Amino acid sequence: MESTTAHQVASYLLETEAVKLRPEQPFKWSSGWNSPIYCDNRVTLSFPYIRSYIKQQLAELVKNNFPEAEAIAGVATAGIAQGALVADLLEMPFLYVRPEPKKHGMGNQIEGRLLQGQKVVLVEDLISTGGSSLKAADAVKAAGAEVVGMAAIFTYGFSVADNNFRAAGITLHCLSNYNALTEAAAAQGYIPESAMATLAEWRQSPETWGI
Repeated sequence: MESTTAHQVASYLLETEAVKLRPEQPFKWSSGWNSPIYCDNRVTLSFPYIRSYIKQQLAELVKNNFPEAEAIAGVATAGIAQGALVADLLEMPFLYVRPEPKKHGMGNQIEGRLLQGQKVVLVEDLISTGGSSLKAADAVKAAGAEVVGMAAIFTYGFSVADNNFRAAGITLHCLSNYNALTEAAAAQGYIPESAMATLAEWRQSPETWGI
């Protein structure tokens, strides 16, 4: 069984309709994969009590797993608001990381004051393959800081993501995950039985599903 926090976050994602199911017209992820499900955790920001719960749980996750952290970095764009909320609660410095350097002005990829050797925890809203998240981590390292780990609201739990984070030597902790989401969805009747079969099929081979 998943943790109480994992199920509570999953229930909130369903309650806010952050999760969309569309097997007949699949979503296209940035990774190029087709998916019958899409999770947009930014929707939770519009619900104060849910926003507060997620902020508090992410802050606890950081304190418990990365006590050496000295700064919080949000991964653009969805991780910016979540990271700022967490940094504010923990009273820690905040910065955010763009996917690539700006093409004008100072040409910054990292916005905010990042110190040499500073121990940073990155905050994301969602982990699929981990590609964009780890690029942000690389940018922080290249700037001379230390990435001590990453915290996220939700992960699909793909093995490719696990492998990518392991290869990068970065510890990932997430509040909720795909198993908790499908358990909550089934319990609440959010997803019909026929759709559950589709989700299970997709989960087995997401990189080839719908091709």
